[in-house]
Amino acid sequence: MIKTLIGAATMVAVAYAVAPAQAAHMGGTGCSGANMTKTETAVEAMADNDVKFGAEKEISLAQDAMLNGKMGACGMHLGKAAHAAMAK
Repeated sequence: MIKTLIGAATMVAVAYAVAPAQAAHMGGTGCSGANMTKTETAVEAMADNDVKFGAEKEISLAQDAMLNGKMGACGMHLGKAAHAAMAK
């Protein structure tokens, strides 16, 4: 399962490097209000530790990118936060 998650993260990174707009839709963590809410809820349920604090920072960066219309960056940051929440 870890290899699958690492593979998915690699795919997101490659897609982001090649076409940032596509990265917003990779791995099911497209930059949308619904996905943002689901990821925030999952991160809030995590125990307080460095991983949670990093995920919270990624959510903040995703929100900022979303507000600035940078959907590729938003998807990348949201994907990182979702990955951290799944690995808890």
